[in-house]
This record gives sequence, C-alpha cells and structure tokens, in this order.
Amino acid sequence: MSGYESTVPDELGGPGELGDPVSRAAEVPEPGAVTIVVPTFNESANIRELLRRVTESVPARLPCEVVFVDDSTDDTPEVIAEAAQDCPFPVTVLHRDTPDGGLGGAVVEGLRAAASDWVVVMDGDLQHPPSLVPELVAAGERAPAELVVASRYIEGGSRAGLAGGYRVAVSRAATWLAKALFPRRLSGISDPMSGFFAIRRSAVTADALQPLGYKILLELAVRDRPREVTEVPFVFQDRYAGESKSTAREGLRFLRHLAGLRTASPLARMVAFGLIGATGFVPNLLGLYALTTAGMHYLPAEILANQFGVVWNLLLIEHLLFRERRRHRRWWDRAGRFALLANADLVLRIPLIALLVGSLGMGALSATALALVTTFVLRFAGTEALVYLPRKCRTGRRTP
Repeated sequence: MSGYESTVPDELGGPGELGDPVSRAAEVPEPGAVTIVVPTFNESANIRELLRRVTESVPARLPCEVVFVDDSTDDTPEVIAEAAQDCPFPVTVLHRDTPDGGLGGAVVEGLRAAASDWVVVMDGDLQHPPSLVPELVAAGERAPAELVVASRYIEGGSRAGLAGGYRVAVSRAATWLAKALFPRRLSGISDPMSGFFAIRRSAVTADALQPLGYKILLELAVRDRPREVTEVPFVFQDRYAGESKSTAREGLRFLRHLAGLRTASPLARMVAFGLIGATGFVPNLLGLYALTTAGMHYLPAEILANQFGVVWNLLLIEHLLFRERRRHRRWWDRAGRFALLANADLVLRIPLIALLVGSLGMGALSATALALVTTFVLRFAGTEALVYLPRKCRTGRRTP
C-alpha cells in the first residue's frame, strides 16, 4: 500500500475526506490504525529520513498514514512528493498559503484531515523518534486512554536534545507556568510542553480549538479535556538537519496563548479585566502629573489623563482578553465603543454615589466602594456585549 496525495485547506472536509474518500477509507480502515500528523516549515532536509524511519518502525506493527501540514517557503512540498513514492502507506501534504495559528493551527488542520482512530502529532525534525509511534498507540489502548503524552520528565525520559542551558531553562519555566495556571486540567501530564503525543480522533473537537503558536498539546488538554491520560517516556533527540524554529517571538505568542486559555471563562475574564483596569492607573497618574506640571488646570487635566489609561487598557484587553474576537468589528469601531464605555464610567459613578448617600443614607466611603464595584461590573458586561460580541445579522443570528 503506497501513495501520495496533495490538497489545500479549502478542500478540507471531515475525517477521511481528503482526495477520494472511498479509496482512503479502504486504505486505512482498521481500528487502532494511526494517522501521523507532521507540521512542517522549511524542513526539506529532514523529510526523506523521517519517512524512512516511519517506514522502518510503524507499518509492520499497525496500519498508518502520514499527513504533512506545510507552511514552508522552500521546496518541502516537492521533496515530500518525491519521497512519498517509496512509502508503503498513504502520504498527504496540505500546503497552507496563510499559516493561521502557526504550528498549532497546522496541527488542527491535520487533526481534521486524519482518517484513523488514533492521531500521533510529531515534529518533522526527528527530535521525536518515529519508532515510538506504535508504543504511544499501544499505551493508549492498554490504559485505555484518550491522550498519550510522550514525556521527557518521567523515568526513562530525557531532554538531552535541548541545545544549551537557556533552552532547558525556558522549557522548564514554561512547564512550571502552565501547570501552575491549570493544575486540574494538566493533572497527570508531566510534560505539557511536549509536541509529541497520541490522541484518539473521537476525543478531538477541532472547532473548539483556538491555537496560537506551537504548544498545541496545551490547547488540546485545556479545551478538549481528554478524560483519561497516560504517558510514555521518550528521549528528546538532536535535530537531524536545519535550525530550531523556537524564537523570542514564539515565546511571546506562548504567553498570549496562556493568557487566552486562562481567561476563557467569563469569571476569569472579569478578574483579568479588573487587573488590567488597575494597571491603567499608572499611565493615568503619569499623564495627570505631566499635564498639571505643564500648567493645565487639574479638571481638564484629569479628563485628558483618563484617556491615557483608556488607551492602555484597550491595548491590553485587545491582546490578552479578546484577541480572538477582534475580527467581529473594525478597530476604530472597537476603540470608539470602548472609550465611550470607559468615560461613561466616570459620568455614572458620581450620580450613583450621590444617590446612595442621599437616598439610602450610606456613608461616603461605603457608597464609593459600592459604586466602584457596580460600575466595574457594568463596564465589563458592556465591553463584552457591545465591543467584542459578534454582531447580529438581519436574521437575528450572530455573525461568525
């Protein structure tokens, strides 16, 4: 059994809908078969060796197919096409002209395209040994589990292939941070930063995933919440060829990804919204100091200085809280609505305090505290509903 198929994201359907759905269903029908998803970005020098090692270690133990999701700007797709001719299993390449979601987005496309009961995700640089693929699936069947993680941090595993103390420290820090933020959902996962894992296709809800960057296992564990998880030790290998794609920019994307996952619930978003609002006092006070020092009267200075805080808060919530919802409105529309709500907070707070003191007999301090909480909740609800929720079309449905 051998073959090569090529398609593009627009042709992507459900599982088994790549190319000819009838022939592909016949190629990999057996329960326990595996789809190996390999995201690639300029990995042409690794492709032949990767497919050779997959051929040596996987088909003899279980039926398989390989799906490359390629964001390359070099000749990687052509190299895959040539190398696939000698493979005794189906090989597909999905080339994406726009790398939405980075490596994580590529993996999601591969998960959608998978035609097998099990999907194994691995890198294309051979730091993840293909010989471990059958063991990952076998461990999942034995447990039984929905997710099997190849871990560097359990007995028998090693991070030897991480080059230099800096990368080791960064990996350890990222692991600690992720587990600290999601202690319950990452329980039983010693290596949430691993890019090498097996997951049952039935456990994946691709439409619920919002990948950003390269930590797709974290995304799957937090959003899809597999019920049973087990781990298999593995030794992280040296790169076979090419250079690492890990950069400071990817590190920042990882931090934004963590923030997005942690603030997925309304309560968590409201807490983060309040913390961001508190940081807005810094540019507000700095602006007030600069304006009054320049000779401006304190009242108009306070109004202008408040806008510095508004801009600061808008920038943070755009990138940390509502990044995925920005597409629903143009930036000027979002900015105008947010500024209106933020300044309305000031206008509403004073009459509310007067009402609480004058009509209800509350003390000034308690009335001020209650007014702050009330206007904060209203501002948060207004920001979600009026700035970042999808607009309704004429049929009454939200636009996607």
